[in-house]
Amino acid sequence: MPIPEDVTGDEIDKDVRQELQSLPKTLAEDVARNLVMVARLLDEDPEGAYGYSRVALRLASRVAAVREAAGFAAYATQKYGEALAEFRAAKRMTGNIDLWPVMADCERGLGRPEKALDMAGAPEVHKLDKAGQVEMRLVAAGARRDLGQLDAAIVTLQSPELAANSVQPWTARLRYAYADALLAAGRENEAREWFAKAVEADRDGSTDASDRLAELDGVEFVDALVEDENEDHENEDHESEDHESEDHETGVVPASASSEPAEGERDTHERDEIVGDEDDKDEDDKD
Repeated sequence: MPIPEDVTGDEIDKDVRQELQSLPKTLAEDVARNLVMVARLLDEDPEGAYGYSRVALRLASRVAAVREAAGFAAYATQKYGEALAEFRAAKRMTGNIDLWPVMADCERGLGRPEKALDMAGAPEVHKLDKAGQVEMRLVAAGARRDLGQLDAAIVTLQSPELAANSVQPWTARLRYAYADALLAAGRENEAREWFAKAVEADRDGSTDASDRLAELDGVEFVDALVEDENEDHENEDHESEDHESEDHETGVVPASASSEPAEGERDTHERDEIVGDEDDKDEDDKD
């Protein structure tokens, strides 16, 4: 896959660059550039990011950072089986449990919410940092909702982090999930209150809490661009009518009504298999 010339590979995190030092220099540069493209496209073009991740995976499947990037690209394109396999491989290589919540969410994506709940109660969760524990709580609440356990989902989200007044990176998403669960349970007034709190915490627009809040308040948004286009069409129609009226009064025949084309005018119509050895597969089964 083509990579823009401005992408050098130096843009990657220093820890990832250090991992790639185990590769020959030219190969390391190629892998790094593909990883940069994965990171650059992951949010706006997940399929494109997935394509670059597969290239990196073919080049360096035994580098943990590559497996992790491939996992996130697969996750973004809802290829949950692939994502889970890559995350397991990365965890096995590094011993790092940071990926535990997203691995549990892959289980949800595969239609196994019970497995996600099992992971939410595993000892690994206690080793997660605060952000990871909040993420695990969000996944567990989602699993409860998958099982139709709305009240349990609400209780799962009730935590010191939810009640805290301070705004952390996870605050908006946690409040949003709580509001959404309340709304699903028919508790609209409480949901409105928490959507409003989510809006207060959502400084980078990571949720659509403001839209959900407006929807509950009965506010309808009108697309100004569509309105302008409709107005332009109306003006064009009026101009056309005016021209036709003029033509009729002066006896001029419009060109479109002529049976023969004017002189000089003529019609011109015319989300590869995962790279990894058999040992990886065996280890995945054990996980």
